[in-house]
Amino acid sequence: MIDHRNSGEEHRSCYPRRISAFYVHVTYLIALSFLGFLILQLLSPKTDDTHVRKIDLLFTALSAATVSSMSAVEMEAFSDPQLMVLTVLMFLGGEIFVSMIGLIVRNLKNDVKEEIDGGADDDYIKYETSDSDSDDPEFGYFFYENPYLENDALDHLISSIWRYIIVVHFLGVAFLFFYLSLNHSAAEVLKSKGLKTSTFTVFTVISTFSNCGFVPTNENLIVFRENSGLLLILIPQVLLGNTLFPFCLRIFIRFQSSRNKREEAEYLLNDSNKIDFFHLLPSLHSLFLAATVLCFTLIGVLLFAAFEWSSPAFACLNTYRKAVCVLFEVVNARYSGETVVDLSTVTPALLVFFIAMMYLPPYTSFLPIKNGGSEDAKEKQRNGITEHLVFSQLSYLAIFVIIICITEKTSMENDPLNFSVLNITLEVISAYGNVGFTTGYSCERRLVQDAECVNRWYGFVGAWSDKGKIVLMVVMFFGRLKPFNMNGGQAWKLL
Repeated sequence: MIDHRNSGEEHRSCYPRRISAFYVHVTYLIALSFLGFLILQLLSPKTDDTHVRKIDLLFTALSAATVSSMSAVEMEAFSDPQLMVLTVLMFLGGEIFVSMIGLIVRNLKNDVKEEIDGGADDDYIKYETSDSDSDDPEFGYFFYENPYLENDALDHLISSIWRYIIVVHFLGVAFLFFYLSLNHSAAEVLKSKGLKTSTFTVFTVISTFSNCGFVPTNENLIVFRENSGLLLILIPQVLLGNTLFPFCLRIFIRFQSSRNKREEAEYLLNDSNKIDFFHLLPSLHSLFLAATVLCFTLIGVLLFAAFEWSSPAFACLNTYRKAVCVLFEVVNARYSGETVVDLSTVTPALLVFFIAMMYLPPYTSFLPIKNGGSEDAKEKQRNGITEHLVFSQLSYLAIFVIIICITEKTSMENDPLNFSVLNITLEVISAYGNVGFTTGYSCERRLVQDAECVNRWYGFVGAWSDKGKIVLMVVMFFGRLKPFNMNGGQAWKLL
Protein backbone atom coordinates (compact mmCIF):
# COMPACT_ATOMS: atom_id res chain seq x y z
CA MET A 1 0.00 0.00 0.00
CA ILE A 2 1.20 3.49 -0.79
CA ASP A 3 1.52 5.87 2.15
CA HIS A 4 0.74 9.46 1.10
CA ARG A 5 1.55 10.98 4.47
CA ASN A 6 4.57 13.18 4.97
CA SER A 7 7.19 11.00 6.64
CA GLY A 8 8.86 14.02 8.19
CA GLU A 9 5.58 15.04 9.76
CA GLU A 10 5.08 11.53 11.11
CA HIS A 11 8.45 11.40 12.84
CA ARG A 12 8.31 14.81 14.45
CA SER A 13 9.14 14.85 18.12
CA CYS A 14 6.06 14.46 20.28
CA TYR A 15 7.72 16.20 23.24
CA PRO A 16 6.80 19.77 22.18
CA ARG A 17 3.19 18.63 21.76
CA ARG A 18 3.23 17.21 25.29
CA ILE A 19 4.64 20.48 26.62
CA SER A 20 1.95 22.41 24.77
CA ALA A 21 -0.81 20.13 26.07
CA PHE A 22 0.58 20.47 29.60
CA TYR A 23 0.37 24.26 29.55
CA VAL A 24 -3.10 24.16 27.99
CA HIS A 25 -4.29 21.90 30.82
CA VAL A 26 -2.69 24.11 33.47
CA THR A 27 -4.21 27.26 31.99
CA TYR A 28 -7.63 25.65 31.66
CA LEU A 29 -7.72 24.37 35.25
CA ILE A 30 -6.41 27.62 36.73
CA ALA A 31 -8.90 29.71 34.75
CA LEU A 32 -11.77 27.38 35.66
CA SER A 33 -10.82 27.41 39.35
CA PHE A 34 -10.52 31.19 39.63
CA LEU A 35 -13.69 31.78 37.64
CA GLY A 36 -15.54 29.41 39.96
CA PHE A 37 -14.02 31.15 43.00
CA LEU A 38 -15.16 34.58 41.80
CA ILE A 39 -18.71 33.40 41.11
CA LEU A 40 -18.93 31.59 44.46
CA GLN A 41 -17.76 34.75 46.18
CA LEU A 42 -20.47 36.83 44.50
CA LEU A 43 -23.25 34.42 45.53
CA SER A 44 -24.73 34.40 49.02
CA PRO A 45 -24.25 31.37 51.31
CA LYS A 46 -27.13 29.30 52.60
CA THR A 47 -27.63 31.37 55.75
CA ASP A 48 -26.73 34.95 56.60
CA ASP A 49 -24.67 33.93 59.62
CA THR A 50 -22.45 31.65 57.51
CA HIS A 51 -19.03 33.08 56.80
CA VAL A 52 -16.61 31.29 54.50
CA ARG A 53 -13.04 32.56 54.33
CA LYS A 54 -11.71 33.44 50.89
CA ILE A 55 -8.91 30.89 50.99
CA ASP A 56 -11.43 28.15 51.88
CA LEU A 57 -13.68 29.27 49.03
CA LEU A 58 -10.74 29.20 46.60
CA PHE A 59 -9.73 25.79 47.97
CA THR A 60 -13.26 24.45 47.37
CA ALA A 61 -13.44 25.86 43.82
CA LEU A 62 -10.06 24.37 42.94
CA SER A 63 -11.03 21.07 44.54
CA ALA A 64 -14.17 20.93 42.39
CA ALA A 65 -12.35 21.92 39.18
CA THR A 66 -9.67 19.26 39.74
CA VAL A 67 -12.38 16.78 40.85
CA SER A 68 -10.52 16.16 44.11
CA SER A 69 -13.38 16.73 46.62
CA MET A 70 -10.97 17.79 49.37
CA SER A 71 -13.18 19.89 51.64
CA ALA A 72 -12.24 22.76 53.94
CA VAL A 73 -15.86 23.91 54.37
CA GLU A 74 -19.03 22.11 55.42
CA MET A 75 -21.02 21.44 52.26
CA GLU A 76 -24.34 22.48 53.80
CA ALA A 77 -22.97 26.02 54.11
CA PHE A 78 -23.46 26.48 50.36
CA SER A 79 -26.72 27.75 48.90
CA ASP A 80 -28.45 26.15 45.90
CA PRO A 81 -26.88 28.62 43.40
CA GLN A 82 -23.43 27.92 44.85
CA LEU A 83 -24.03 24.17 44.62
CA MET A 84 -24.95 24.59 40.97
CA VAL A 85 -21.69 26.46 40.37
CA LEU A 86 -19.78 23.60 41.98
CA THR A 87 -21.75 21.18 39.79
CA VAL A 88 -20.65 23.02 36.65
CA LEU A 89 -17.04 23.10 37.87
CA MET A 90 -17.06 19.34 38.45
CA PHE A 91 -18.59 18.65 35.04
CA LEU A 92 -16.19 20.94 33.15
CA GLY A 93 -13.20 19.66 35.14
CA GLY A 94 -14.02 15.96 34.73
CA GLU A 95 -11.34 13.89 33.04
CA ILE A 96 -13.64 12.51 30.33
CA PHE A 97 -15.04 15.93 29.42
CA VAL A 98 -11.59 17.55 29.33
CA SER A 99 -10.24 14.74 27.16
CA MET A 100 -13.16 15.23 24.77
CA ILE A 101 -12.36 18.95 24.52
CA GLY A 102 -8.80 17.97 23.64
CA LEU A 103 -10.10 15.78 20.82
CA ILE A 104 -12.28 18.62 19.52
CA VAL A 105 -9.30 21.01 19.44
CA ARG A 106 -7.21 18.38 17.69
CA ASN A 107 -9.97 17.79 15.14
CA LEU A 108 -10.25 21.50 14.42
CA LYS A 109 -6.49 21.64 13.78
CA ASN A 110 -6.82 18.74 11.33
CA ASP A 111 -9.67 20.50 9.50
CA VAL A 112 -7.61 23.69 9.18
CA LYS A 113 -4.64 21.68 7.90
CA GLU A 114 -6.84 20.00 5.28
CA GLU A 115 -8.12 23.37 4.07
CA ILE A 116 -4.57 24.69 3.78
CA ASP A 117 -3.37 21.58 1.93
CA GLY A 118 -6.40 21.70 -0.35
CA GLY A 119 -7.56 18.19 0.58
CA ALA A 120 -7.59 15.18 -1.71
CA ASP A 121 -8.83 15.45 -5.24
CA ASP A 122 -11.08 12.44 -4.91
CA ASP A 123 -13.17 11.15 -2.09
CA TYR A 124 -11.30 7.83 -2.23
CA ILE A 125 -7.73 6.94 -3.21
CA LYS A 126 -7.30 4.00 -5.60
CA TYR A 127 -4.64 1.41 -4.81
CA GLU A 128 -3.40 -1.36 -7.09
CA THR A 129 -1.83 -4.56 -5.89
CA SER A 130 -1.17 -7.98 -7.33
CA ASP A 131 -0.67 -11.52 -6.21
CA SER A 132 3.03 -11.85 -5.51
CA ASP A 133 2.95 -15.56 -6.36
CA SER A 134 1.73 -15.02 -9.93
CA ASP A 135 3.03 -13.06 -12.92
CA ASP A 136 -0.38 -13.05 -14.57
CA PRO A 137 -1.72 -9.46 -14.61
CA GLU A 138 -5.23 -10.87 -14.35
CA PHE A 139 -4.47 -11.61 -10.72
CA GLY A 140 -4.12 -7.88 -10.07
CA TYR A 141 -7.00 -6.14 -8.29
CA PHE A 142 -7.96 -2.73 -7.01
CA PHE A 143 -9.23 -1.49 -3.66
CA TYR A 144 -10.20 1.94 -2.39
CA GLU A 145 -9.35 3.70 0.85
CA ASN A 146 -10.96 6.80 2.32
CA PRO A 147 -8.14 9.36 2.82
CA TYR A 148 -10.24 11.10 5.46
CA LEU A 149 -10.95 7.93 7.45
CA GLU A 150 -8.78 8.96 10.41
CA ASN A 151 -10.49 12.35 10.68
CA ASP A 152 -13.91 10.77 10.23
CA ALA A 153 -13.06 8.26 12.95
CA LEU A 154 -12.00 11.15 15.20
CA ASP A 155 -15.37 12.83 14.57
CA HIS A 156 -17.11 9.58 15.42
CA LEU A 157 -15.05 9.19 18.61
CA ILE A 158 -15.99 12.69 19.76
CA SER A 159 -19.68 12.12 19.12
CA SER A 160 -19.48 8.70 20.83
CA ILE A 161 -17.93 10.18 23.98
CA TRP A 162 -20.53 12.97 24.02
CA ARG A 163 -23.37 10.45 23.68
CA TYR A 164 -21.76 8.28 26.36
CA ILE A 165 -21.68 11.23 28.78
CA ILE A 166 -25.30 12.15 28.06
CA VAL A 167 -26.62 8.58 28.33
CA VAL A 168 -24.81 7.77 31.59
CA HIS A 169 -25.82 11.07 33.21
CA PHE A 170 -29.42 10.77 32.04
CA LEU A 171 -29.78 7.23 33.38
CA GLY A 172 -28.08 8.17 36.65
CA VAL A 173 -30.29 11.21 37.23
CA ALA A 174 -33.45 9.33 36.23
CA PHE A 175 -32.78 6.34 38.49
CA LEU A 176 -31.67 8.42 41.47
CA PHE A 177 -34.58 10.88 41.20
CA PHE A 178 -37.01 7.98 40.87
CA TYR A 179 -35.49 6.27 43.92
CA LEU A 180 -35.64 9.44 46.06
CA SER A 181 -39.25 9.99 45.01
CA LEU A 182 -40.22 6.52 46.25
CA ASN A 183 -37.97 6.14 49.29
CA HIS A 184 -39.41 8.03 52.23
CA SER A 185 -36.38 7.78 54.55
CA ALA A 186 -33.96 9.19 51.98
CA ALA A 187 -36.36 11.99 51.10
CA GLU A 188 -36.70 12.85 54.80
CA VAL A 189 -32.93 13.22 55.11
CA LEU A 190 -32.90 15.75 52.28
CA LYS A 191 -35.88 17.59 53.72
CA SER A 192 -34.26 17.85 57.17
CA LYS A 193 -31.18 19.40 55.57
CA GLY A 194 -33.11 21.83 53.40
CA LEU A 195 -31.94 20.24 50.14
CA LYS A 196 -34.09 19.99 47.04
CA THR A 197 -34.34 16.54 45.50
CA SER A 198 -33.48 17.89 42.05
CA THR A 199 -30.40 19.74 43.35
CA PHE A 200 -29.13 16.72 45.26
CA THR A 201 -29.76 14.37 42.33
CA VAL A 202 -28.00 16.40 39.64
CA PHE A 203 -25.13 17.42 41.94
CA THR A 204 -24.48 13.88 43.18
CA VAL A 205 -24.70 12.14 39.79
CA ILE A 206 -22.33 14.62 38.11
CA SER A 207 -19.96 14.50 41.08
CA THR A 208 -19.96 10.69 41.07
CA PHE A 209 -19.47 10.29 37.30
CA SER A 210 -16.68 12.88 37.21
CA ASN A 211 -15.21 11.01 40.20
CA CYS A 212 -15.08 14.14 42.31
CA GLY A 213 -16.85 12.80 45.38
CA PHE A 214 -18.50 15.97 46.66
CA VAL A 215 -21.97 15.41 48.13
CA PRO A 216 -24.18 18.36 49.26
CA THR A 217 -24.52 16.91 52.78
CA ASN A 218 -22.00 17.51 55.56
CA GLU A 219 -21.67 13.80 56.29
CA ASN A 220 -21.15 12.83 52.65
CA LEU A 221 -23.17 9.60 52.15
CA ILE A 222 -22.89 8.35 55.74
CA VAL A 223 -26.49 9.48 56.31
CA PHE A 224 -27.58 7.23 53.40
CA ARG A 225 -25.77 4.02 54.34
CA GLU A 226 -29.10 2.34 55.13
CA ASN A 227 -30.35 3.24 51.63
CA SER A 228 -28.73 0.42 49.70
CA GLY A 229 -30.66 1.22 46.53
CA LEU A 230 -29.12 4.70 46.38
CA LEU A 231 -25.62 3.28 46.81
CA LEU A 232 -26.19 0.65 44.12
CA ILE A 233 -27.29 3.38 41.69
CA LEU A 234 -24.08 5.34 42.30
CA ILE A 235 -21.61 2.43 42.09
CA PRO A 236 -21.93 2.07 38.27
CA GLN A 237 -21.53 5.84 37.91
CA VAL A 238 -18.16 5.61 39.69
CA LEU A 239 -16.92 2.79 37.46
CA LEU A 240 -18.33 4.13 34.17
CA GLY A 241 -16.74 7.51 34.79
CA ASN A 242 -13.23 6.31 35.55
CA THR A 243 -11.59 2.91 35.92
CA LEU A 244 -13.89 1.06 33.48
CA PHE A 245 -14.32 3.92 31.02
CA PRO A 246 -11.95 2.50 28.34
CA PHE A 247 -13.63 -0.92 28.52
CA CYS A 248 -17.15 0.54 28.40
CA LEU A 249 -16.24 3.03 25.66
CA ARG A 250 -15.22 0.18 23.36
CA ILE A 251 -18.52 -1.59 24.09
CA PHE A 252 -20.42 1.64 23.41
CA ILE A 253 -18.63 2.19 20.08
CA ARG A 254 -19.24 -1.45 19.11
CA PHE A 255 -22.92 -1.10 19.90
CA GLN A 256 -23.18 2.00 17.71
CA SER A 257 -21.34 0.31 14.85
CA SER A 258 -24.23 -2.13 14.47
CA ARG A 259 -26.46 0.81 13.53
CA ASN A 260 -24.26 3.31 11.64
CA LYS A 261 -20.71 4.56 11.03
CA ARG A 262 -19.47 0.97 10.73
CA GLU A 263 -16.23 1.89 8.92
CA GLU A 264 -15.24 4.59 11.42
CA ALA A 265 -16.11 2.37 14.38
CA GLU A 266 -14.04 -0.53 13.03
CA TYR A 267 -11.11 1.82 12.56
CA LEU A 268 -11.41 3.02 16.17
CA LEU A 269 -11.69 -0.48 17.58
CA ASN A 270 -9.03 -2.16 15.43
CA ASP A 271 -6.52 0.71 15.09
CA SER A 272 -6.90 2.50 18.42
CA ASN A 273 -3.14 3.15 18.60
CA LYS A 274 -3.32 5.31 15.47
CA ILE A 275 -5.93 7.54 17.09
CA ASP A 276 -3.54 8.16 20.00
CA PHE A 277 -6.31 8.79 22.54
CA PHE A 278 -5.35 8.01 26.13
CA HIS A 279 -8.75 6.53 27.06
CA LEU A 280 -9.18 4.35 23.95
CA LEU A 281 -7.16 1.28 24.82
CA PRO A 282 -6.62 -1.76 22.59
CA SER A 283 -9.05 -4.63 23.05
CA LEU A 284 -6.73 -6.90 25.01
CA HIS A 285 -5.51 -4.05 27.22
CA SER A 286 -9.06 -3.00 28.08
CA LEU A 287 -9.95 -6.60 28.98
CA PHE A 288 -6.96 -6.84 31.31
CA LEU A 289 -7.94 -3.46 32.78
CA ALA A 290 -11.46 -4.68 33.58
CA ALA A 291 -10.04 -7.87 35.13
CA THR A 292 -7.60 -5.82 37.24
CA VAL A 293 -10.38 -3.52 38.49
CA LEU A 294 -12.43 -6.58 39.44
CA CYS A 295 -9.42 -8.12 41.21
CA PHE A 296 -8.62 -4.95 43.21
CA THR A 297 -12.28 -4.60 44.17
CA LEU A 298 -12.48 -8.20 45.34
CA ILE A 299 -9.31 -7.85 47.44
CA GLY A 300 -10.61 -4.61 48.96
CA VAL A 301 -14.00 -6.12 49.79
CA LEU A 302 -12.38 -9.10 51.51
CA LEU A 303 -10.03 -6.88 53.54
CA PHE A 304 -12.72 -4.39 54.50
CA ALA A 305 -15.15 -7.12 55.47
CA ALA A 306 -12.49 -8.92 57.51
CA PHE A 307 -11.58 -5.83 59.54
CA GLU A 308 -14.77 -3.79 59.71
CA TRP A 309 -17.74 -6.18 59.38
CA SER A 310 -18.48 -5.99 63.11
CA SER A 311 -17.48 -2.35 63.57
CA PRO A 312 -19.87 0.06 65.39
CA ALA A 313 -20.46 1.91 62.11
CA PHE A 314 -22.29 -1.16 60.73
CA ALA A 315 -23.91 -2.26 63.99
CA CYS A 316 -27.44 -1.28 62.97
CA LEU A 317 -27.22 -2.75 59.45
CA ASN A 318 -28.29 -6.18 58.26
CA THR A 319 -26.02 -8.43 56.21
CA TYR A 320 -27.25 -7.17 52.84
CA ARG A 321 -26.78 -3.51 53.74
CA LYS A 322 -23.35 -4.22 55.18
CA ALA A 323 -22.30 -5.93 51.96
CA VAL A 324 -23.50 -2.99 49.83
CA CYS A 325 -21.70 -0.49 52.08
CA VAL A 326 -18.46 -2.46 51.93
CA LEU A 327 -18.64 -2.70 48.13
CA PHE A 328 -19.46 1.01 47.83
CA GLU A 329 -16.56 2.06 50.06
CA VAL A 330 -14.01 -0.10 48.24
CA VAL A 331 -15.13 1.03 44.76
CA ASN A 332 -14.82 4.66 45.85
CA ALA A 333 -11.33 4.09 47.27
CA ARG A 334 -9.84 4.15 43.77
CA TYR A 335 -11.05 7.56 42.65
CA SER A 336 -14.46 8.99 43.56
CA GLY A 337 -13.97 9.41 47.31
CA GLU A 338 -17.59 9.22 48.42
CA THR A 339 -17.87 7.46 51.76
CA VAL A 340 -20.38 5.73 54.02
CA VAL A 341 -18.05 5.36 57.02
CA ASP A 342 -15.96 7.67 59.18
CA LEU A 343 -12.44 6.81 58.04
CA SER A 344 -10.95 7.97 61.35
CA THR A 345 -12.51 4.87 62.95
CA VAL A 346 -11.13 2.45 60.34
CA THR A 347 -8.20 0.21 61.24
CA PRO A 348 -4.79 1.58 60.10
CA ALA A 349 -4.17 -1.50 57.93
CA LEU A 350 -7.15 -0.56 55.78
CA LEU A 351 -6.02 3.07 55.62
CA VAL A 352 -2.69 1.89 54.22
CA PHE A 353 -4.55 -0.23 51.64
CA PHE A 354 -6.63 2.82 50.67
CA ILE A 355 -3.45 4.89 50.34
CA ALA A 356 -2.05 2.30 47.93
CA MET A 357 -5.27 2.24 45.89
CA MET A 358 -5.43 6.06 45.71
CA TYR A 359 -1.81 6.26 44.57
CA LEU A 360 -2.33 3.92 41.61
CA PRO A 361 -3.29 5.57 38.29
CA PRO A 362 -6.87 4.82 37.15
CA TYR A 363 -5.86 2.53 34.29
CA THR A 364 -3.42 0.40 36.26
CA SER A 365 -3.66 -3.13 34.91
CA PHE A 366 -1.83 -6.42 34.89
CA LEU A 367 -0.74 -6.73 31.26
CA PRO A 368 1.65 -9.66 30.67
CA ILE A 369 2.53 -8.64 27.11
CA LYS A 370 5.11 -6.29 25.62
CA ASN A 371 3.80 -3.66 23.26
CA GLY A 372 5.57 -0.79 21.59
CA GLY A 373 8.88 -1.13 23.40
CA SER A 374 10.88 0.27 20.46
CA GLU A 375 8.55 3.25 20.21
CA ASP A 376 9.00 3.97 23.91
CA ALA A 377 12.77 3.86 23.47
CA LYS A 378 12.59 6.29 20.55
CA GLU A 379 10.42 8.66 22.54
CA LYS A 380 12.91 8.61 25.43
CA GLN A 381 15.67 9.58 22.99
CA ARG A 382 13.56 12.44 21.63
CA ASN A 383 12.74 13.79 25.08
CA GLY A 384 16.40 14.33 25.87
CA ILE A 385 17.87 15.28 29.21
CA THR A 386 14.91 17.43 30.35
CA GLU A 387 12.67 14.42 30.86
CA HIS A 388 15.30 12.64 32.96
CA LEU A 389 15.77 15.58 35.30
CA VAL A 390 12.14 15.27 36.45
CA PHE A 391 11.59 13.42 39.73
CA SER A 392 9.29 10.43 40.08
CA GLN A 393 5.74 10.76 41.37
CA LEU A 394 6.65 9.09 44.66
CA SER A 395 9.54 11.50 45.19
CA TYR A 396 7.27 14.52 44.82
CA LEU A 397 4.72 13.05 47.22
CA ALA A 398 7.42 12.44 49.83
CA ILE A 399 8.50 16.06 49.44
CA PHE A 400 4.91 17.29 49.84
CA VAL A 401 4.41 15.22 53.00
CA ILE A 402 7.62 16.63 54.48
CA ILE A 403 6.60 20.22 53.64
CA ILE A 404 3.17 19.78 55.24
CA CYS A 405 4.74 18.21 58.32
CA ILE A 406 6.82 21.40 58.57
CA THR A 407 3.87 23.78 58.08
CA GLU A 408 1.79 21.83 60.63
CA LYS A 409 4.68 21.24 63.07
CA THR A 410 2.98 23.03 65.99
CA SER A 411 -0.28 21.12 65.55
CA MET A 412 1.60 17.81 65.31
CA GLU A 413 3.26 18.54 68.65
CA ASN A 414 0.10 19.72 70.44
CA ASP A 415 -2.42 17.38 68.81
CA PRO A 416 -0.54 14.21 67.75
CA LEU A 417 -3.58 11.93 67.44
CA ASN A 418 -5.34 14.12 64.86
CA PHE A 419 -2.14 15.34 63.20
CA SER A 420 -0.47 11.95 62.84
CA VAL A 421 1.88 11.23 59.95
CA LEU A 422 -0.52 8.53 58.71
CA ASN A 423 -3.44 10.99 58.57
CA ILE A 424 -1.32 13.60 56.80
CA THR A 425 -0.03 11.02 54.31
CA LEU A 426 -3.57 9.82 53.56
CA GLU A 427 -4.69 13.43 52.99
CA VAL A 428 -1.78 14.12 50.62
CA ILE A 429 -2.19 10.90 48.63
CA SER A 430 -5.95 11.49 48.49
CA ALA A 431 -5.36 14.97 47.05
CA TYR A 432 -2.77 13.62 44.60
CA GLY A 433 -5.13 10.85 43.47
CA ASN A 434 -8.01 13.39 43.26
CA VAL A 435 -10.02 11.04 45.47
CA GLY A 436 -11.20 13.00 48.51
CA PHE A 437 -10.88 10.41 51.26
CA THR A 438 -10.13 12.02 54.61
CA THR A 439 -10.01 11.10 58.28
CA GLY A 440 -11.51 14.46 59.26
CA TYR A 441 -10.80 16.23 62.55
CA SER A 442 -12.23 15.27 65.93
CA CYS A 443 -12.13 17.32 69.14
CA GLU A 444 -12.40 14.07 71.14
CA ARG A 445 -9.00 12.94 69.87
CA ARG A 446 -7.25 15.95 71.32
CA LEU A 447 -4.93 15.12 74.22
CA VAL A 448 -5.67 18.50 75.79
CA GLN A 449 -9.37 19.32 75.53
CA ASP A 450 -10.32 22.78 74.32
CA ALA A 451 -13.72 24.20 75.27
CA GLU A 452 -13.78 26.26 72.07
CA CYS A 453 -13.17 23.26 69.83
CA VAL A 454 -16.25 22.33 67.77
CA ASN A 455 -16.51 19.20 65.62
CA ARG A 456 -17.05 20.09 61.98
CA TRP A 457 -18.05 17.91 59.04
CA TYR A 458 -15.25 18.87 56.69
CA GLY A 459 -11.99 17.24 55.70
CA PHE A 460 -8.85 17.03 57.79
CA VAL A 461 -7.36 19.84 55.70
CA GLY A 462 -10.02 22.18 57.13
CA ALA A 463 -8.07 22.17 60.41
CA TRP A 464 -4.74 22.96 58.73
CA SER A 465 -2.98 26.30 58.55
CA ASP A 466 -3.34 28.46 55.47
CA LYS A 467 0.17 27.47 54.38
CA GLY A 468 -0.76 23.80 54.58
CA LYS A 469 -3.91 24.40 52.53
CA ILE A 470 -1.91 26.18 49.83
CA VAL A 471 0.51 23.24 49.64
CA LEU A 472 -2.41 20.81 49.30
CA MET A 473 -3.85 22.95 46.48
CA VAL A 474 -0.56 22.46 44.65
CA VAL A 475 -0.83 18.71 45.31
CA MET A 476 -4.34 18.63 43.80
CA PHE A 477 -3.05 20.38 40.67
CA PHE A 478 -0.06 18.06 40.54
CA GLY A 479 -2.32 15.03 40.82
CA ARG A 480 -4.66 16.26 38.11
CA LEU A 481 -1.71 16.66 35.75
CA LYS A 482 0.07 13.41 36.66
CA PRO A 483 -0.40 11.84 33.17
CA PHE A 484 2.26 14.30 31.95
CA ASN A 485 4.85 12.94 34.39
CA MET A 486 4.20 9.22 34.57
CA ASN A 487 7.75 8.42 33.32
CA GLY A 488 9.57 10.87 35.58
CA GLY A 489 12.58 9.89 37.66
CA GLN A 490 13.99 7.33 35.23
CA ALA A 491 17.47 8.83 35.50
CA TRP A 492 17.67 7.44 39.07
CA LYS A 493 19.09 3.91 39.28
CA LEU A 494 18.68 1.92 42.50
CA LEU A 495 21.40 -0.74 42.64
